[in-house]
Amino acid sequence: MDKTSQHDIEQDAALYRPLYETGKGYYVAGGIFLAIYLWALYMYYSQLRMGLGVTGMNQPVTWGFYIVNFVFFIGISHAGTLISAILRLSKAEWRRPITRMAEVITAIVLAIGGLHPIIDLGRPDRMLYLVESGRLQSPLLWDVTSITAYFTASTVYLYLPMIPDIARIRDRGGKLKWLYTFLAWGWQGTERQKHVLNRAINILMVMVIPIAISVHTVISYIFSMTLQPGWHSTIFGPYFVAGAIFSGIAALLIVMIVFRKAFHLEDYLKEIHFQYLGTLLLIMSLIWFYFTFSEYLTGIFGAEPHEMQIILYKLSGPFAIFFWGMVTCNFVIPVIILSFRRFKTIRGVLIASIAVVIGMWLERLIIVVPSLANPRMELPFGIYIPTLVEWAMFAGGVAVFALGFMVFAKFFPLISIWEIEEGRKHGVKEVEERIQSYLPGKQRSSS
Repeated sequence: MDKTSQHDIEQDAALYRPLYETGKGYYVAGGIFLAIYLWALYMYYSQLRMGLGVTGMNQPVTWGFYIVNFVFFIGISHAGTLISAILRLSKAEWRRPITRMAEVITAIVLAIGGLHPIIDLGRPDRMLYLVESGRLQSPLLWDVTSITAYFTASTVYLYLPMIPDIARIRDRGGKLKWLYTFLAWGWQGTERQKHVLNRAINILMVMVIPIAISVHTVISYIFSMTLQPGWHSTIFGPYFVAGAIFSGIAALLIVMIVFRKAFHLEDYLKEIHFQYLGTLLLIMSLIWFYFTFSEYLTGIFGAEPHEMQIILYKLSGPFAIFFWGMVTCNFVIPVIILSFRRFKTIRGVLIASIAVVIGMWLERLIIVVPSLANPRMELPFGIYIPTLVEWAMFAGGVAVFALGFMVFAKFFPLISIWEIEEGRKHGVKEVEERIQSYLPGKQRSSS
């Protein structure tokens, strides 16, 4: 065995280490997130017991943190399936260490985001009304259908590429061998199985892209299909999709940097990955600014009184601090950091990504609340102040996201081992072909 192969084996062994070795920091972090989750669970119980009166929602602001967080979490889910599918489709070799992390984000965040409308109902049993007497004309029914389809497709898309790695863990033995044997579906790594797996991944890869785009487009319809000033806009579909991809890339970068540090994955998540994704984040920042500028420019140019009332409420009124904070986080900070090579380090990318996640949450807030707080009828302005219950549910959602990732990392590799090995073989084959192409004709035929 040559030194290169030995080094590769030692590197890949590091990917299994989190499954078998657990440090003190893991338990401390897990305990903190679990405590936050239990606190949120208790607060939700108090909401079920006493009703939505424990929240800050009231007339005319009947939507608050729950719908803001619903749109926010569903948007982040685009980090996974959509980005992973596009990178696979384009055959970008640098994608291999990041696709699984991206796909895990989708599965976890979709589950969290999908629960928020149920929490917002106050009475979860009313979800049955959608099944019993749902109207096809309602964007709410479209929403439930598209999210269910997206969650199903993305979960299968996460699971299928994991099968070869699950089989490797099964072959290593251990207490949970029975579980991995069941999940491996009899995988033995034959050429026939590889062919079928690759074909299934390719089919799903093509399917999930339109499904992912449709999900956030349909979510935007909940707003844009109404005649409410500030919401009734034809640009909301592509605007929401662009924002979802934008926040998704930022969330993926944060997760990559955290787990790179926590699990010592520096040999796999290299600086080039952050350079490429940082460039993509910069492009999405510019696209987001274009959509935002177009949205507000057309509203200001039209100068419709009720529309202008909401725009001024955001630009110079009570929500001005949130609006300009959104612009700073989503445009100013990312563009300054990611446009200059000296700032575009891993630390710089992390700062830009955190800013974007905060900025995109603020964007959801200023879409939902101001339009409801400024009713067209002769009613007083609405004042929305979220209560401790709503903050607890938001913190609980973040905690569940972190716990989900930590639990996943204890059972499955966060980086696809078989894809890494396949990439090495592809790289070696490519180098050999290049060498052969430079050899003289006789030498090439003899070799």
